[in-house]
Parts: sequence; C-alpha cells; structure tokens
Amino acid sequence: MSTELFITTDFQRRWVNELTEAGPFFSSFSEQSDTLSKFPKENIQKLVEMGYTTLTLPKEFGGEGISVTDMVLFQETIARFDSATALAIGWHQGVVGELYENRKWTAEQLAQFSEAVQQGALINRSVTEAQTGSPTRGGRPQTTATRSAGGWVISGEKTFTTMAPALTHFLVSVWIEEKQQIGFFLIPRESEGLSIKETWHTISMRGTESQTLVLDDVKATDDQLVEVNEAPRGNKLNGWLLHIPACYLGIAQAARDYAVHFAATYQPNSLDEPIASLFNIQTQIGKMDLELIKARHLLYDIASIYDDEARRVHLQNELGAAKSIVTNSAIEIVNLAMRIVGAKSLELSNPLQRHYRDVRAGLHNPPMDDMTITKLAHAAINEQK
Repeated sequence: MSTELFITTDFQRRWVNELTEAGPFFSSFSEQSDTLSKFPKENIQKLVEMGYTTLTLPKEFGGEGISVTDMVLFQETIARFDSATALAIGWHQGVVGELYENRKWTAEQLAQFSEAVQQGALINRSVTEAQTGSPTRGGRPQTTATRSAGGWVISGEKTFTTMAPALTHFLVSVWIEEKQQIGFFLIPRESEGLSIKETWHTISMRGTESQTLVLDDVKATDDQLVEVNEAPRGNKLNGWLLHIPACYLGIAQAARDYAVHFAATYQPNSLDEPIASLFNIQTQIGKMDLELIKARHLLYDIASIYDDEARRVHLQNELGAAKSIVTNSAIEIVNLAMRIVGAKSLELSNPLQRHYRDVRAGLHNPPMDDMTITKLAHAAINEQK
C-alpha cells in the first residue's frame, strides 16, 4: 500500500521523492520530540530551506500554486516520517492556500505577506479559546480588539496554537465591539505584549507544542485587520483543511508498514515460519489495507473534486465526511497494527505507541464527528422538505 496510484504529474513525483529522501532526517527527531514535548524546529527549517513552505502561494506571488490534491499527497508523505512536523506545517500550508484562494485581503496585503513567506515566514490561525472551545461551533471570541488613537489594542489568550515556537505570524480571531463582528488581525511575533505560555501537556501530538498565545494590550494598525467575518468559519467550504486527515492517514501508513515488517520478520521458536504465515495475522493485515484503500480513495477523490471548480459547487458535507472517515480509519489501522505486534507495541521505545497516541488527536481536530454527522442528517431531512 502506498500513494503511488495517486501520483499523476512529474511535479508530484519530484516532491514526493524529495520529501521521502528527507524522511529519515524528519523521523530522527520523533522520539525526542515526543518524549520532551519539544517542537522539532530542525524539521521545519529543513522544509523552509527546501522551499516547501512557499508551495501553496500562487505563481504570481512567487509560489507554485499547488492544488489541494498536491498538498494532501505531500502532507501524507511527511506524516509517514513525523506526525508533529506534518500537522504543524500542514496548518501553515492550509492557511496560505486558503488566503490566496479566497483573496479577501487587499492586493497590497497579499503581496506583502507573500514576500514574507518567500523569506521563511510561518503562519497559523489562532482561534481556539478555553471559554469558547472550537471556533467551528460558533462561539464568540473573548479576545477583544478595542479602538485606540493609533489603531487597535488587542487582549486575550488563544489555546492550541500549533507550531507556537516557530511561528512568525499569528492570524488572531477577535471580537470587535465597534463593528459587532468577528475579525482577524495579522500579528507579527515580535509585537510588544505578545508572549507564549507553555500549557501544552497532552499525550497526543506532543511535539507540536500547541501552546497558549497571550496578547496583553498588543497594538495593531488598521492594515493589520485583514478579515471581518459575518458567519462562523465552520460554515465555509475550505478544502485546505484536508491537510488534517492527510496527516492521520500518513500516521496510519507508518503503523501499517511497521506491523507488516514485524509480521514478516518475527518468528517465535514455537513456529517454523514468521507470524505472517498465520491466518489470524493475515486477517489483521488484510483489514489494515482494506481501511487504507477506503480512506485513501475517498480523501483523494474529494480533494480532486474540490480542485475542479465546476465540480466543487456540488460539494456539501463531503469535506467533513472525508475527515471523519479517514481519521477513524486511521485509528482502526493503528489499533490493528498494535494487535499484530502485541505487547511489544506498548514499549516506550516502540513507535507504535506514539502513533497510537498521536492518531487519537485527529478526533479533536475540526470538524468533529458529531458536527459532521449532524450536518449530514440535516441535509437528508431538508431534502425531504
């Protein structure tokens, strides 16, 4: 099982090969990053040097203008080697892709930021708060932007700021009392009053260092107010969020590969052949590949539909369904892999226990399963009306 079937261009082939060659470098930091809950800055710097972080910029802005399908393919490749690196850089890739697809910023703002990205800038949206939970559920930000003589003053805290140690820019959601709307400010890391609070103490995706962003009377200009939204972001079609299931699919592939190799090489003295010769082990392997085929075909098919503007208009809840199905399949694949390897999979030196913890994080990335299922039910009921 691999992504070979989904590579259709020379460009894709070149980048998959380059990322695969860099794979051992990425994975060399995985155990330490997980154990110490320390962000793998070396991996991100490597991707910046490779030019990877500029790929989702359109060509007229100095990038390659890659498609969502390209991004999914590349993100899955990275995740096979290091999950924290893939999820972290996926947010940057997805945010940049979305920004330049929608073009809601002014031409000047887009041009200036594209120059920053070409020079190594890294961005993520900072939207989650302890009081509101996931912003996709429609909660109003407690972070506020208040008018001042020179522009705006922003105060508040944002949890789950993935890649916090490496970000150069934060796209922060705020409640603008003056406008009675939610807005987004682009805030550089060096802004006075901006700090990072180390609150990331989880069992999953420890290396992402998704710390808390603290904004203490941070001053911003009118030009930094780059978006004003009238509706919750969770209601908008955004194919660039498919970097999330791509990451968990890559983790599942890594777990599957480890388990198959183990089954083909481990031979207890009670057997004349490795355990791969046993029917029950073959059944588990077959189930893993069945889940991989289902998840991968669905993910890449929906990505390709999104990339075709004529077909994209027919998408309704398929993006959320892809995330749900792929993530749950990934969890099951890792579960099956651990059943094959047995108690050895629980050893802290075994990568499967890390895959097991990391893949569970997918359930809590947007959109969550309950929202997807509810939307599917509402769509079905509305059809009858």
